[in-house]
Amino acid sequence: MNLCADGRSFYVGIMEYVWDGVVYDFIDNEDFFSYGNPYTNLIDDIPRFCFFGKAALAALNYMDWIPDVIHCHDWQAGLVPVYLRTLFENTPIGRSKVMITIHNLRFQGVYNVPTIRYWSGLPDYVFNKDALLQDYVDANMLKGGLTYANMITTVSGTYAGEIQMPYFGEKLDAHLRYHSGKLRGIVNGIDYGMWDPSKDNNLRAPYDITNVLDKKKENKLALQEELGLIQDENKFIIALISRLTDQKGLNLVNAILPQLIDGHTQVVVLGTGDRQYEDSFRYYEGAYKGNVCSNIMYDEGRAHKIYAGADALMVPSLFEPCGLTQLIAMHYGTVPIVRETGGLRDTVQPYNQFYNEGNGFTFDRYEAGLLLDAINRAKTLYFTNRWCWDEMVQRDMAKDVSWENSAKQYRGLYMELTW
Repeated sequence: MNLCADGRSFYVGIMEYVWDGVVYDFIDNEDFFSYGNPYTNLIDDIPRFCFFGKAALAALNYMDWIPDVIHCHDWQAGLVPVYLRTLFENTPIGRSKVMITIHNLRFQGVYNVPTIRYWSGLPDYVFNKDALLQDYVDANMLKGGLTYANMITTVSGTYAGEIQMPYFGEKLDAHLRYHSGKLRGIVNGIDYGMWDPSKDNNLRAPYDITNVLDKKKENKLALQEELGLIQDENKFIIALISRLTDQKGLNLVNAILPQLIDGHTQVVVLGTGDRQYEDSFRYYEGAYKGNVCSNIMYDEGRAHKIYAGADALMVPSLFEPCGLTQLIAMHYGTVPIVRETGGLRDTVQPYNQFYNEGNGFTFDRYEAGLLLDAINRAKTLYFTNRWCWDEMVQRDMAKDVSWENSAKQYRGLYMELTW
């Protein structure tokens, strides 16, 4: 396949695999895919994903397999709609519709125009302010995909609205407002095969909605034992399972963590990320030995145990396109404490003490005091009205957070595109 502006050609290998009735086709090329992680750095990734986007379309033509809808994800596939409506427009694949999903608008594939023009081989006319051009000197691969896609989706309805505002729009808010007629938001789901407390071999005591209240106590004691925390089933355990980055609201957590340790509360952290947060959570573990445990790692088995053993999970994100941790927590009967942004707002309904409704605790403005207030409201209910707390645990477990609902909505959009 020819790729670059000077006509350089590259081998495109196609490997096919069938699993559980689904056909998967993989694009192979030793020059691009034989080293490093899937995502390394922009210098290497720009050529890699220019090749991948064009090769995927060329492979479909080669196999004479023309889909009704091509669904692309994030900037790595951002050039697929551009290729489809330019270089492939008059080929069989050109009649396909194309949808692109934004998972996190912060990452856009922005690099200088000459580099992307060379590696993509795209015509000059797509490098304009309404398509790929950004700030006059850069090309933005995601922006180009948004321009040429038939439909744009993102991973929650609230986030779809937020990214059209300057604060969340990452310099693309005006572009997204212009294309808002084809923008939709659909919340992600979780894989019930992977996250099922009734069949989870990682747990000391697997459970379902019928016995969650007793079995969570067993899992709490097992978690406390494993992590070196004071063993007491009456302690209120707050979990934080997250990438340790600014986006996740960790400066709010740092600001209030000493106030959480009151003799009745324990905090468990699991994740890796920025050095400043890793070091601060290590410090808190040393300062509050027996009541704080900081697991600066990612261990999926331990994550399962924390979801099952904790009483609450805090997700105080600055922004959160969808968020999966709050969905997993609810499925495990662990009450989420979240900031009202993106998918967190769409999936967690704040507790109403007058009607005993809701499935978590929320706060709106990005302030440490409001996070502390939300946690204190959760602790107050836990310690003073356990009956209502237990009802919320069961409501959370009963809530459908699987892919079932999301898949139906995506199918509806596919049908809309092909009518």
